[in-house]
Formats: sequence, C-alpha cells, structure tokens
Amino acid sequence: MAKPKTVYVCSACGNVSVKWQGRCPDCGGWDTYVEQVQSPAAQPMIKTAPGRRVQAVKLQEIAAGDESRYTTGLSELDRVLGGGLVKGSLVLLSGDPGIGKSTILLQMCGQMGQHLQILYVSGEESQRQLKLRAQRLGVNPEHLLIMTETDVETVNDYIISNRPDLVLVDSIQTMCLPSLNSVPGSIAQVRECTNAFLHTAKSMEIPMILVGHVNKDGAIAGPKVLEHIVDAVLYFEGEKNMSCRILRAAKNRFGSTNEIGMFEMADNGLRQVLNPSAMLISGRPKNVPGTCVACVMEGSRPVLAEVQGLVAKTAFGNPRRTATGFDFNRMNLLLAVLEKRGGYYFSGADAYVNVAGGLRLDEPAADLPVALSLISSLKDAVLSEQVVAFGEIGLAGEIRAVSNAEGRILEAARLGFTKCILPIHNVKGLSQKAAGAMEIIGVRTLRKAFEAAMQ
Repeated sequence: MAKPKTVYVCSACGNVSVKWQGRCPDCGGWDTYVEQVQSPAAQPMIKTAPGRRVQAVKLQEIAAGDESRYTTGLSELDRVLGGGLVKGSLVLLSGDPGIGKSTILLQMCGQMGQHLQILYVSGEESQRQLKLRAQRLGVNPEHLLIMTETDVETVNDYIISNRPDLVLVDSIQTMCLPSLNSVPGSIAQVRECTNAFLHTAKSMEIPMILVGHVNKDGAIAGPKVLEHIVDAVLYFEGEKNMSCRILRAAKNRFGSTNEIGMFEMADNGLRQVLNPSAMLISGRPKNVPGTCVACVMEGSRPVLAEVQGLVAKTAFGNPRRTATGFDFNRMNLLLAVLEKRGGYYFSGADAYVNVAGGLRLDEPAADLPVALSLISSLKDAVLSEQVVAFGEIGLAGEIRAVSNAEGRILEAARLGFTKCILPIHNVKGLSQKAAGAMEIIGVRTLRKAFEAAMQ
C-alpha cells in the first residue's frame, strides 16, 4: 500500500506545493498554505442513479418548455435567476455572515413547499434550531423535509432513493466525503463535494442550491473552480447596520447577470422591495446643497438613487477623498475633469461622495449626478428638488450619451419628478411619450448642466 503524501495547498487559489511557502506564487496571498495529507488509494466515489445509461441525444430532439423552470414564489429572486430555478441546475448562494442566506432559503421553502417536495440539508444547525427559525419567519410548508447530515454520500443516496423536487444544502463548506483524507471546508473537500452534487443534480434533473461561505476579503471560500462548476453564482450584499439587501448574479448560465433583487430585512424575515426607487429616495433632505437624484439601470430596471456630495476646506496638506457606493478612482477622475475642464477648483478642499440607501452605482450614467452634487456643495447652491440627472462624463468635459434614456425618464416621471437633465445626444431619439412626460433639458457641458439644475 502506498504511503500517504503530505502536500501544502493554498486556501485562496488551490495551488499545490510540496513544501510550505509564506507567499503563494500564483495568487500572491500571504500565509495561505495549509497542510493536507493525500492518500493515493482514497478516491471519492460519485454514485449515479441505478440503471441509468449514458447516451448522446440530438439537440433538436431535446424538449424544452416553460415547465423546465420552478418559480420560487419570490419575484425578486426569480428576476435574478432569469425567471426561476431551472431543473437540474446547481446554484451557489454566497454572502457575509448574517446577511440573510438561510433566511431567504427558508422563505423560499415556505412558498415552494406547498406543492413541491423539498429537501433541506443542514450541516450547521440542528432540526430543533431550524424549527424555531421557521416559526419565527412564519414558515410551515407541508412538503419540507429536514436532514441534518454532513456526509455527501449519505445525502446523495437519499436523493437518488426519494427523488425530491428541490434540494438545499447549507452549507457546502460543512459537507465532506469520507473517502478524502482532509477536513471539511478544505480545498479538496469543497471541490469534490460540489462535483458530487453536480453529478446528482444533472443526472436526475433536480435543482440544487448550495450556500457558500465567504472569506475575510469577501470572496467565496474554497477553490475558484467552485464558481466554474456551478450554473449560477448569487451574491447577497448589504451593510449589517442597514436593512437594505441586494441580491446580484455574478454568473448565470440561464439568464442575465445584470439583474438585481431588492430586499429589506424585517423582524419576520426578508421583505421584497418591489419599488426600490421610492425606498432609496425616501427621506431625502430638502433645501440642502450637495444632493442630486441619479437614475441608473440595474439590468432592465431603472432605479433612482440619491447621490450626496460634500466639499469642505481641508485641514491637512493633502485633501481627503472618500467615496461610499461609488468607485473611488472614478471619483478622482471626475474631480480632475471638473477642475481642468469646468473651472471648479477642488484642490484645496476635502471631497466626499455617498450614495444613500446602500446602493452601489457602477454605471457610467452616474457621473453627471455625482458631479452636480459636488459642484452644488462647492458653490453652496441648492439644486432643484424636481431634477433627476444621468449621463457619462468624458475626459474632455463633454456629456456623453447613455443607453435606455426613455426608460429612465418614464421611471422618474412616475415618481413625480418634473425636470430631467441628460446628454443632448439622447434627446434626439426620445418618443413623444417620453418627451411629454417632463421637461427635458439636453446638455453638452458640465457648466450648462449645473445652470439647468439650478433653474
């Protein structure tokens, strides 16, 4: 019998080394190598459904209809998934501790468990703890089965024998294969356990949702190949001290990755936010300089958010720059354009940008409202409360066109705004409905945009 071999595996990227190293040569992480014993005789066994033969089928002969998806009962979750859970898909749900991963799974069980057989596999909580949490959330589905098990082979045997309609695993880092000589949560265990669940999900066409932990850097714990194996990767985002939660899709083989789902954490669980714009701009201060409403696109949905800018005289040699909810480097670029092209001098002042509500603005269309909020604070001038703005700012100081201007205008008009400042190139393609919804002002330069917002 071969002697077990000791190797060192990077916990960040999975690189294998025969000796311990302080810094990983692949990912550059420090102190990430962990000791792992490899046994040549220990090979994980993936079980398949009995009597199933592998065969190739013509693409034209494969039937695909509306019944290939399960609706979760949560419209915001269905939006992110692309319309629901696809049969045989493997979905990875990740997020910070306490963000609401297990909560949304239980609430989903409360909706789907009325007519589908659901297996909830928990490696972190006991059956009594799950029952107490379900009572707090008001969830009591008829066809929900609870299994507290960490052995993947045992779980797969039960799935093959009972064929549930949906399987939830909380979490993949607690699962293990006894044939592997490593602890649960290690690189090898996470990879092989995910492969085992993938094979079962695909062979039996049973959708599975795996809960994944994150490390201190915010990335999913385990090997990067974990995100390549699964069909969809969902991230739960939000600050612990704020009730707003945002669900994003970083990868989705069956839908768009641009859609987001908005939730609000309440005493009885997560509550869907069907109108995120109204929530994000609620409580907006009046007659205060440094605020401007932006309209950005999150997938196919226009969302309004309040952008706050604050400019104050610096007390240090180098002015401070801080951005929350907006890219820091993009903010520095806009400050340089404002000073060089617009004649607004920020070199002797601290500048701060904040997006209210916990939303992060990554779209270039947020450039114009951010610039207007900074100019408003610098000049101590109050912008009109009925103004909404969007547009990309180039290095020459020009206001460049953005996509879906008509949808943004109609969303702002629905919420009661009466004036819209946008790139002049977007005005030409507007329909009569959008042009008549509110006052449309097309601008080419930053100074024209600020003058329009003041009127």
